Amino acid sequence: MNANAAATHARGGPDSMEVLYGINPVLEALLAGRRRFGRALLETSAASAPRMKRLVSAFARAGVPIETADRGRLFQACKTKEHQGVALEAGPYPYVPAEQLLGRPRLLLPDNIEDPQNLGAILRSAEVFGWTGVMLPDKGVPFVYPSVVKASAGAAEHLCISRDRAANACLRLLLEHKYTVIAIDEDGREDFDALAAGRLAGPVALVVGGEHRSVGQFILNSAHHVAAIRQRGRIGSLNASVAAGIAMHALAGPEGHGNDQGGTGGHDG
Repeated sequence: MNANAAATHARGGPDSMEVLYGINPVLEALLAGRRRFGRALLETSAASAPRMKRLVSAFARAGVPIETADRGRLFQACKTKEHQGVALEAGPYPYVPAEQLLGRPRLLLPDNIEDPQNLGAILRSAEVFGWTGVMLPDKGVPFVYPSVVKASAGAAEHLCISRDRAANACLRLLLEHKYTVIAIDEDGREDFDALAAGRLAGPVALVVGGEHRSVGQFILNSAHHVAAIRQRGRIGSLNASVAAGIAMHALAGPEGHGNDQGGTGGHDG
């Protein structure tokens, strides 16, 4: 996203609009129903595809007007070729206050995840494994841009995400509310498999870092557990989103599998 678009997203006024794109992201935004919608752009040649017909029905139910468009117009609207023939004008992402997330049995805190694709993939795993509350720091991590929604296959639309304080302030809030904080770090002294196999009483907060900048030192010093995911191959480290997915699956607990929000079940973004 360019600097002007980022600034618009940062302001996030109630009247601002952005453009979601991709079949699953657009459909999940409609199903979640948490945003305002403007018009939809639909590629003429793709309108008869079965997945598009389902999307057209969803537009009709949501009262979204549809305009046909060629690929050039879609690219101009989305600034990417990854639109899959559909774009939707939508209001800003509906962030919630961090305090509103407290009380959930599992919370996720991404720290220094700078790549929108990685963040989107992490949010996709979070939704699948029932980590429905996410504290995004207000620095060092992207906003929930349309590119992040696309990388999450629309899963971000079903999550409750805050973005109102720094990562260290998020940690302090979690500790104040008696969360067991687990940080994933390749140099962690604890074995993650052994930690996940044990009994973790009470609510759990998972902190995952990026590939170029890991979890911040203050968080590593303050977390109850700093664990490394054991590797058996020759590659030096796991992709950040893969490590996060492994950790969320292992720590999800019985309440984490099979949440009650119905998605599309699609595999493509």
